[in-house]
Amino acid sequence: MRNHSVLRTLSTAILPAIALAGPVFAQSAPTQLVPGQPGGPPAPPAAPAAQRVTPPAVTPVAPVVPLPALSPAQAAWLTDWLGDGAEHGLTASAAKQQAPAGEALVRAALDRARALHVGRVDTGDFLEIWALRPAAYDPLPAFAAAVAADRLPQWAADLTPPYAGYEGLKAGLSNYEKIRDAGGWPKLVAASPPAAVRERLLVEDKNVTATEKLSDAIQRAQRRYGLNPTGQLDARTLAALNVPVADRIAAIMANMERWRWLPRELPVNRVQVNIAAAVLTVFEGDAPVASMRAVTGSPGNETPMLVSSIHSIVLNPPWNVPSSIAKRELWPKGRATLLRQGYKIVGTPQTGERIVQPAGPNSALGQLKFDFDNPFAVYLHDTPLRTKFSSYDRLASHGCVRLEKPIPLAELMMKDDPKFGGQIQATIDTGKTQRVQLPKQVAVYLLYWTAFASGNGAMNFRADPYGWDKLLAGKIEASSRRAATIAIASKGK
Repeated sequence: MRNHSVLRTLSTAILPAIALAGPVFAQSAPTQLVPGQPGGPPAPPAAPAAQRVTPPAVTPVAPVVPLPALSPAQAAWLTDWLGDGAEHGLTASAAKQQAPAGEALVRAALDRARALHVGRVDTGDFLEIWALRPAAYDPLPAFAAAVAADRLPQWAADLTPPYAGYEGLKAGLSNYEKIRDAGGWPKLVAASPPAAVRERLLVEDKNVTATEKLSDAIQRAQRRYGLNPTGQLDARTLAALNVPVADRIAAIMANMERWRWLPRELPVNRVQVNIAAAVLTVFEGDAPVASMRAVTGSPGNETPMLVSSIHSIVLNPPWNVPSSIAKRELWPKGRATLLRQGYKIVGTPQTGERIVQPAGPNSALGQLKFDFDNPFAVYLHDTPLRTKFSSYDRLASHGCVRLEKPIPLAELMMKDDPKFGGQIQATIDTGKTQRVQLPKQVAVYLLYWTAFASGNGAMNFRADPYGWDKLLAGKIEASSRRAATIAIASKGK
């Protein structure tokens, strides 16, 4: 269920060092006498065929793209462009940094291009559980072509993720930076007067008016924060309203970075899980066609970010309890209790024992599970515990994703199968455990979205249950500072 890669794990693109090192010149070797040639010593006898060594094949080297020379106008444009890193969440500072000149300016532009296209944070600095990896990317060829064609603005516009979700965050970032620069927002308490509450809500919601019911404005805020929309200023609503604006900016920065890790084209048919919001959405033809509540990993049992493909569904699955869960939660109950609760103990103390929960109405996996390859042994599955789906706090699993409506999802995936289409529940009712291959594999994305813009541009936030937002925002800021330091050090070289 838990046990913390993506279908494709690709290395982070880096600016090829060979392109910056310049040509390498070989020194002439001194003249030597060659055995077997006139004036040289006798040639040694030929080695037997079995001892002869075939020289290794030489791997052809890709041609090196030279750093292009910039016109004064192009250098001026790049200098201005490099000063706008804050608008893409590459730095929390709104102050523009002085750009280098000459060849160092080109290197800085290539570094920025790579950051916008595949992320500022190097994958070597990822947590292992951030198994979503951006594709390799070398910005130099496209940059050189853009310089030659004098199309730098068009080149820069194509660097960022081509998604409305990214653009919505970019607009939200600009708005929240203005809020920060204006002093942020006041902290509320339970006894804050209605006028103060209304003033605080107005900072983020320009639709708040002096005449509407305060409870209606509170409800809108609660929906934006993923809270139960009671209209009451309860403790959780107060806590959400009192999150500092700097933390909201950090969340937006982190989510913009995660967008940069995604491929430039997503499969039009896919399943996406928002881990932080505990929601699954089904896309067909790149449009959402179904959505359901989910239960995702609790803090300490984090659901990993990853990309894979669902290849099969197991009907009436037994649960092979992971050793970590068995050691922590089940073995302490004692063997007699486990057997009484329907578990089976497989193996011997000498060869090693493991716990299996047979298929049935009490199985932790419910009636079916969706399998996809990943190194964390996580999957999507049914559950007999249904009460959590009515809660607004649904981070409670060991890392797997429990589904509110797994059978309709299975029917949707199997609709074109001549044997199982429309027959999932009937097949489950036989009680037989069987694996059913999907007629066509379905891409699955487990993503961690804690900030996103709605259609009207309003920013929505979810709690950061794993603490990944602040961690990632700090990594972005540190990487940006390192890049700026390198640019300053290389200025004038």
